[in-house]
Amino acid sequence: MHRIRTAVVVLSAIALVVVLGAGAGVAGSTAAAATVDGGSALVELRGAPLTVAATTKAAPGGRIDFSSKAVRTQRAGLSRVRAGFVRWLRVHVPEARVTSTYDTAVHAVAVDLNGADLDLVRSAPQVVRAQFQTLFTPQADGDPDLALISALQAWTAVSPGTPTNAGDGVKIAIIDTGIDVRHPCFSDVGYPEGNAPDNPVNGGTNDKVIVAEVFGNKVAKDGLDTSDVNGHGTHVAGTAACNAHTLAWIDDPATGSPVDIPYDPSGVAPRALLGNFNVFPGTAGSARSEDILNGLERAFELGFDVANMSLGGGSNGARDIYVHAIERFDRAGMVIAVAAGNSGPGDETVESPGFAARALTVGASSVGHFVGSPVRTADGGLYGAAAGEFETVEDDLTAPLDVVTEGATNSVTGLATACSALPAGSLAGEIALISRGTCTFSAKIRNAQTAGAVAVLVVNNVAGDPTAMASDGTPAQPTVPAYMLGLVDGLALKAKGDGIATTIVAGLDYFNTDNDNIMAGFSSEGPTDVKFRIKPDVVAPGVNVLSSQPSWACEQTEPSCWAFFQGTSMATPHVAGASALVLDAHPTWTAPDVRSAIVNTAVRGVLKDAATGEVFVDNPNIVGAGLLNAANAVGASISLDPVSIGYGAVPSGSGQNRTDQIVVKNLRGASATFTFAIDDPFAGGASYTVSPSSVTLAPGATTTIRVTVSVPRGFDTTDDWAWLEVFSGGEEVAHAALYTRTK
Repeated sequence: MHRIRTAVVVLSAIALVVVLGAGAGVAGSTAAAATVDGGSALVELRGAPLTVAATTKAAPGGRIDFSSKAVRTQRAGLSRVRAGFVRWLRVHVPEARVTSTYDTAVHAVAVDLNGADLDLVRSAPQVVRAQFQTLFTPQADGDPDLALISALQAWTAVSPGTPTNAGDGVKIAIIDTGIDVRHPCFSDVGYPEGNAPDNPVNGGTNDKVIVAEVFGNKVAKDGLDTSDVNGHGTHVAGTAACNAHTLAWIDDPATGSPVDIPYDPSGVAPRALLGNFNVFPGTAGSARSEDILNGLERAFELGFDVANMSLGGGSNGARDIYVHAIERFDRAGMVIAVAAGNSGPGDETVESPGFAARALTVGASSVGHFVGSPVRTADGGLYGAAAGEFETVEDDLTAPLDVVTEGATNSVTGLATACSALPAGSLAGEIALISRGTCTFSAKIRNAQTAGAVAVLVVNNVAGDPTAMASDGTPAQPTVPAYMLGLVDGLALKAKGDGIATTIVAGLDYFNTDNDNIMAGFSSEGPTDVKFRIKPDVVAPGVNVLSSQPSWACEQTEPSCWAFFQGTSMATPHVAGASALVLDAHPTWTAPDVRSAIVNTAVRGVLKDAATGEVFVDNPNIVGAGLLNAANAVGASISLDPVSIGYGAVPSGSGQNRTDQIVVKNLRGASATFTFAIDDPFAGGASYTVSPSSVTLAPGATTTIRVTVSVPRGFDTTDDWAWLEVFSGGEEVAHAALYTRTK
C-alpha cells in the first residue's frame, strides 16, 4: 500500500505582474491582464524637479545635496505650485484629494479621485499631464547561478584579499514585498555596528538590512508593517546580497529529513547593504504608481546606489509619468534594475517601467538544477520529477508504466495530451506517461485517473528542467499522485516502453542538470511600443533560482528557509547585485557607466531557445545584449550611452536613412584607442555604418560617434538588427545592439 499526501510546492514561482505585469508563475499559468486604478491618478505639474532643475541637478558622477540652499529654494517654489493646484482642486473638484507629492525625479502629485472625472483634473492650469495609476504586483516565474554569470571571478577582481567582501558598503534598495531580516542570509554578524538598530520584529532592521519602511495608502488604516508576508521580497533580496556561503537545505515533507543542497548559496554582492522598501505590505497583491514612486524617492534621498524593481505592469507608453521618474533617477545617479515582465513570448510584451530607455531591464534564463522526487525503473534508470499543486506519494509507489499514445498527441513528445477522455480501464493499476500541452494539468491528470491510472507522469514539451505544475482550481481536482518530467528524461522513459516496473520514490533529492541558459518561455520581449527600443537589455538566471524565504513559508520555527522560484523577478536581483559589484570596484562611475558595463559586456551566443534547446540567433529583442557576465562588467573599459539603438519604425519601401548618436567614454585609467565595426547578420537587408571608425580618449574623456542605418527601397523584413562592436588592442571590449522595425 502507498499513502498519498498533498505536496508542498518546492519548485514554486511567483510573478509580480501589473495588476504589475503578466504571470509566468507556475508552469501552465496564463498571463494576467494589465490593469489600472481608475479611482486614482498621477498628475505631473509645472516646474522642474530637483534632478532636472539647473540649480539643483547633480554634476556628472555626483549626487544631489539635499541640505543645500538651492534645493530648499527649488523645493519651496515647487511647493507653491502644488499649493496652487490644491486650491484649484478645492474649488473645481472638491471631492478629489492629494495623497502623495513628489519633487525629486518628477514634479507630481498622486490624487484620490473619489469619483471625479480625470479630464477635469487634467484641465487645471498647473497640470502638464495626468493619468490613471497603474497597479503593480511582484513579478514571479559551487553556486550554479553565480557560476553562470561569473560572479565569483568578479568577487576576486573587486576584493582580491577577501572575495566574500565583494559589494562592501554599496546599498541596494529592494522595492518589493519586504525582507525577513531574521533569515541567516541577512545576519549582521561582522558588519559595522551602528548601521541601523537591531530590530528583528516585523522584518525589521540590523547592520545588514539598514532600512525598513512601508508605503501604501492603506498602511495606517490597516495597521500594515514592513514584514514580508508574501516571500517574494525576501527571495529577491537573498539573490542580490545574501551573505556569502550561507548553509541551505530544504525540508522533505514526506520523510521529515532535510534535503541537502550540495553548496552554500551566496548573493551576487554578498557584502552589500540592503534596504527594505515594502510597497506590497500585508496581503496586498498590487501597488499603485504612487506607492512605487514614494519608495523610489525615499531610497534616493537615503543615498541608495541601486534599486531593484522585480515588478511590472501596464503602461501609457512614452507618456508614462512613472517612466520619466525612472529616467531621471538614472541620470541623477541611482542604477535601477527592472524586471522585463512575464508576458512573453511575443513582440512588444515588455512591461512598465521595464520599457524605460534608462531602466536596466532584465530577461530570464534557466539554471540547471532543481529539487524533485526520484523516478526509478527496474533496469536502473533514474529521473527527476517535480510536483506542484497535486498529490504526491508518501511511500514508494511501484507500478507498470503505460506510454500513452491514444488520441491527440503532442508533436514534440509523441505522447497523448490526454485532454479528452481515455478508454475506461485502459490505465488500470498503471503509471501513465502523458504529455504537457493543449489543456490544463488538472484536466489531463483527471482523465488519466478516470482511466484507472494510480499515478501520472507528465512530460514537458519544451527544453529544460521540469517545473511545478499548477492546478486550474476547478472542482473535483485529481487525487492520484502527479509529477512532471523534463523533456529529455521524459523521452528516455518513453523509450523504455510499456510495462516496465517504475517506482516513484517518496521524498526529495537535489538534481543538477545540463539545462542551463535556456531562455524562459515567459520572459517578456521587445521591441517597446511607440519608440521600438530594444528591450530587455540583458538576461540573467531567472528559472529555478534558489534563494531565501521567511520561516513561515517552510512551516518551521528556525529561520533558514529556502525555495526555488522562477520569473523575471528572480533574474533582476542578479543584475542589481552585479551593479553593486561594479560600484564597489569603481565608486566614481555614474549610473549610465554602470548600466553600460552590465549590458555592453554581456556574453552573446550562449542563450538557448526553449522550444529547440539550440543556441539562439542573437535576436536582441529576446536576449538583449546577451547573458550577464559580472566579471566582464567589473572589468569594463568603455561606456556607451545609450547602451543600444532602436531606430524606430521606418516606412516599408521608403528607402530612408536614419542616424543616431552614442556617447562613448574611456573608463580606463590610461589613454586608450577604441575602434568600431558593424557585425550585420542580414546580408542584403538594412545596412549600418559607424563614424568615426576609431577614437583615442584620455582617461574619463568622452566623444560622440554616429551610427546610421540605410533601409533599401522595397525592403519588407519587419525586424532587422545588427551589432556595433568595440575593439581595443584587437580584442572586443563591448558590443551594442542596433535595431530597425519596418512597417
